[in-house]
Amino acid sequence: MGKRIRITAGSISVEAELNDTETARKIWDALPITGVANRWGDEIYFRIPVRCEEENPREVVDVGDLGYWRPGSAFCIFFGPTPASRGNEIRPASPVNVFGKVIGDATVLRDVKDGDEVKIEPIA
Repeated sequence: MGKRIRITAGSISVEAELNDTETARKIWDALPITGVANRWGDEIYFRIPVRCEEENPREVVDVGDLGYWRPGSAFCIFFGPTPASRGNEIRPASPVNVFGKVIGDATVLRDVKDGDEVKIEPIA
């Protein structure tokens, strides 16, 4: 797919590239999206107005992965271990559809706090 988005959370801004999945297409079509950040370990998540079916859901993800969490219709950004992780792995609360990846250093998102506004916009 190769489409890029800008994620701004609080004072932090990162770019990400979407992959070629149905989940990514549905999220792209819903942009721009605004939400409120929730932190769960080194994960930010927030509800979005998109419904997706399971699409190769993954139980363990990588730093910088963008995931869609079906039970909460949530956009998730992973940048380190979560409370469900074992060792150094990054484990969502339950499997997610991985639909993109942060370009560059996703760990800058550690400065985002619960309640910060999150904006997702397409990059033209």
